[in-house]
Parts: sequence; C-alpha cells; structure tokens
Amino acid sequence: MVANSPKVVTPTRTGGIDLYLKKIFSLMFGAVAVTAITSFVTIYMGGINLLVTTGGMTPFFYIVIFGGLVLSLWAQARAFSMRPALAAVLLFVYAVLIGLGITPIIWGGLSVNPASIFWAFVIAALMFGFMASFGYKTAKDLSFLGIFLMMGMIGLILVGVVSMIWTLGGTFSTIVCAIGVLVFALFTAYDMQTLKRSYAVLGDETQKDQLAVLGALHLYISFIAMFQYLLGLLNRD
Repeated sequence: MVANSPKVVTPTRTGGIDLYLKKIFSLMFGAVAVTAITSFVTIYMGGINLLVTTGGMTPFFYIVIFGGLVLSLWAQARAFSMRPALAAVLLFVYAVLIGLGITPIIWGGLSVNPASIFWAFVIAALMFGFMASFGYKTAKDLSFLGIFLMMGMIGLILVGVVSMIWTLGGTFSTIVCAIGVLVFALFTAYDMQTLKRSYAVLGDETQKDQLAVLGALHLYISFIAMFQYLLGLLNRD
C-alpha cells in the first residue's frame, strides 16, 4: 500500500441520486397519465364496446390483458439489454394496454359510484407516497419481503384469471382486494429500497438509466394495482 496515494474520484452525473429518482417518478407518473387518458378516451369515444358486451368480456379484452402481461414480463427480462429510450417507449405502450384493460373497471365505477374513482385515486396516491418514502428512508432491510410479495402477486394473478371464468363470492372478493392493496403497498416500499441500493452499486450511467425505466415500471404496476383493488373495495355491495 502506497502512503499518501492520490484519491481517485469517479465523475458522476450532476444531480446524482436526485436526478435518478426524478427520472423514475417522471416516467412512472407519465405512464399513469397515459393510462388515465387511454381509459377515459376509450369510454367517452364509445370504445368500451370493444371490451365489454352484454355477454361479458370480448376477445379483444383478453388479448389486451394477456398481451400486456407478456410485454411486461419480456421487458423486465430484457431490461438491461435494451436501450433506455426503447425501454421507455415500451413502458408507455404497456401503459396504453393497461389503460384499455382497466377501462371496464373505470366504466363500472362511473356507472355505480363516480366518486369512487376520485377517492380510489387519492387513497392510492397517499398510500403510494407514504410507502415510497418509508422504503427510501427506512434503515430496516426489507429484502426478506421479496419472496413473500412475489408469492402474493402470483396468487393474486391466479385469482384474477380464475375470476374471468367463475364469479367469485362477495366476501372472498373483498378479502382478495384487501390483500391486493396490502401486497402492492409493501411492494412499493420494497422496490424503493431496492432502487436506492442499486443506484449506489451500479457505476455505469447506461445501467442506471435502464434501471430507472425498470424501476418506473415496477412502481407503476404497484400504483395501478393499488388503485384497482381500492376501487374494488369502494364499490363492494
């Protein structure tokens, strides 16, 4: 070891983690806005008929839902092998698909209780903000939650698939919605802590940009899921 050796400082982009988080939330809330616009334009332009008929959901609805799921899984698997700009485009394509996919739920809420749309969004936003802040600031290691949250999400997806075939009971459906809110609230905190720690480890700026898009996707999914489950809770009979 050489005494008094000069300290090597690795240059970093101006703004550091603040710029990184700003990019994540800009992409995430941009995707939420695209989803909201897609849903309401679909409803008010009469596009709801492409998704719902008197006999139930149309084939187009299932194409949108499963197409979005495949795109999400593929994009996450390829997150660090594609350009950040392309990943961002795919995020917004996914947001359009989700906007179409949740249109029947929004339409139902507007028909039964229009105020529920507003309150579901407000509560989801408050929960998201609190859990994201908690995940960023807490010193407690939340990595132990990973496996449980993944199992919970898989379970919720399976229940969602089953509900497309059989109508679930009111009480059971309420329990599923409550569990869904809890799972994705915890996912928000878990993902925020992971994103913060990953920033400190990754030295390559391209990888940080790729991670920013991936992080925006994860947080977007959690926010939209909380909104959907809260809307379901608010419109229970």
